[in-house]
Order: sequence, then C-alpha cells, then structure tokens
Amino acid sequence: MRVAVVSDIHSNLHALEAVLAAIDAEPPDELWCLGDIVGYGPRPNECCAAIAERADVCLAGNHDLAVRGAIDLAEFGGEAGVAARWTREVLEPEAQEFLHGSARDPVWEYVLSDQVAFVTIALANVPLVLVGHSHVALQIVLANDEVEGGVAPAGTEVELDGVQALLNPGAVGQPRDNDPRAAYLLLDLDSWRASFRRVEYDVARTQREMRDAGLPELLAARLELGL
Repeated sequence: MRVAVVSDIHSNLHALEAVLAAIDAEPPDELWCLGDIVGYGPRPNECCAAIAERADVCLAGNHDLAVRGAIDLAEFGGEAGVAARWTREVLEPEAQEFLHGSARDPVWEYVLSDQVAFVTIALANVPLVLVGHSHVALQIVLANDEVEGGVAPAGTEVELDGVQALLNPGAVGQPRDNDPRAAYLLLDLDSWRASFRRVEYDVARTQREMRDAGLPELLAARLELGL
C-alpha cells in the first residue's frame, strides 16, 4: 500500500492545492493527515473541506482543538493566539464539525531532539511512528539502540525495513526548516520505504490573503523564508 502523508496545513489553501496536485500525479492508495488543518493562515474553511473530502485518516492538532474549544485559547500567545481567535470567528459549521503529535503528549510536545524521538519511538513500540506539529521534516531511525538521522531535505529516501523509525512529513502550510516549499511524505508500506517531497506554491498569494484578513504580519512574512 502507498500512502501520502500531510501535516500542518494551517489554513494555507494554495500550499495544500499544490501538494494535492503533486500527490495526484502519482496517486497513492490513501491520504493521511496528521493534524493542524487550521491556524495561522487565511483559508480555514476551504482547507477543512479539501481534507474532509480527500483524507482516509485525519488527526486533530492543537490548533484544530483550540478553534473547536477543546483547548483554552489562553494556551496560545502572541500571533498564534490572534490567528486562532480569528479562525474561530470565521470557521463555518461544516468545518467545525469536521475538526473533531508525541506519544507522551500528542497535543503539545514537539519532537525535535534525539532524546525526545528516542522516547517517543520506545513508548510507541511499533516499527513506524508518524508525527507532525513541529513544522520540520524529520527522519529518525532507531537501530541497535542507536538513534540516527535528523532533518530530512527534499528528496530524502529512508529505508524502513528492519528498523524502528519516526518520520515527520514537514509542514504543508508553514514550513520551519528553512525551505519555504510545501512539504509532504510518500510511504510505500510494501517495500517499506519513505520519500520526502517538496513542491512550490504561490507564497505571495497566501501572504496577500493573510494581510487582507488582518492576520499578523509576522505570520505572513515568515512564509517566504520557511521559518
């Protein structure tokens, strides 16, 4: 079975459309979403609709839970809080109904260090762990009690057979690994291989929509830098 994995769309419709078009060029058997469909960006309703139509599996991220009221918005500070409050105000009923992480703390913990990755893999006790949330494409492999890997640039291929692995596809809508292109992951669960992909999208168009919506300038500016 071949699976396309996306995460951290963050209401960036143009990035999501570019990723879905790339996925459709070599159609997988399933599409999995690891969460944070909304937050930060200007098109939450359209992103929810697209994922609701396409995804076979969809998890809830902390931003998704916040705009549904499952997490207190007081937990979100600064620009993230402003965007979360704006999203809650504009989210349509259909999107709210659809919006229904780390093994230790699937809502808040960021898996960015070898130590956290090691503990997450150990707690999960399965051959493959998929995480989102950090906006950084990662490939961490545990073999013979040794942790190897790190940031996974576009084109990274990972052999998964015979090891335990933790993979983060990176962010569709707001990458933070110095590559502003939209990220996704392709898994081949028959050959046990993973491929990290990136795709260009119209960053300026998303930025204009964010500014027109009155969302914080920092959130718009960072898109072109991948920060």
